[in-house]
Amino acid sequence: MIIALLNQKGGVGKTTLATHIAGELALSGSSVAVIDADPQGSALDWAQRRTQNRLPRLFGVVGLARETLHREAPELARTVNHVIIDGPPRIAALARSALLAADLVLIPAQPSPYDVWASAEMVALISEARVFKPTLRAAFVINRRVARTIIGREARQTLTDQALPALAAEVGQRIIFADSVAAGRLACELDPDSLAAREIAALVSEIKRLAP
Repeated sequence: MIIALLNQKGGVGKTTLATHIAGELALSGSSVAVIDADPQGSALDWAQRRTQNRLPRLFGVVGLARETLHREAPELARTVNHVIIDGPPRIAALARSALLAADLVLIPAQPSPYDVWASAEMVALISEARVFKPTLRAAFVINRRVARTIIGREARQTLTDQALPALAAEVGQRIIFADSVAAGRLACELDPDSLAAREIAALVSEIKRLAP
């Protein structure tokens, strides 16, 4: 399955989710590759930190920030069980190419009305892509949810009027994710019993149920 994490808005946690989803799949026994389609190369940076810290390789990361992604990703998918695409912000042509490559699109959204409004462009791009790829599935992922706040509690309600569903699993705003980026690790490697590790496991379990 090719899973693309896309949102035209930056700073919603695409790379953190992409590397953690890939890591969770790899730790469960799947072969996984990550495509860094963001010109900033954040997923590549994460992989480099992991190598520098002499940690075991969980999955390969390749940089493919180009508009031929829809042709190259399926080729890579023939060699692994799952391909995770860490998509670009504000680059419509690259996003369209990622959409055409994907089986499932996840739209990370922070629980705020502004983030939901900002995702409207991505929802429109998904509608366009379904003209050419009717089987394309897509859903929101509530990310960086802050507990014990009104806006955190109302996150799901904010998405109810959208054309796409929101996954049941939610990922909170947690310091351990920032620590994992700096170390080239996963939250479950830093603390297997953490809320962050359990949230990622629940998210990946739900993603697996969406597999064709």
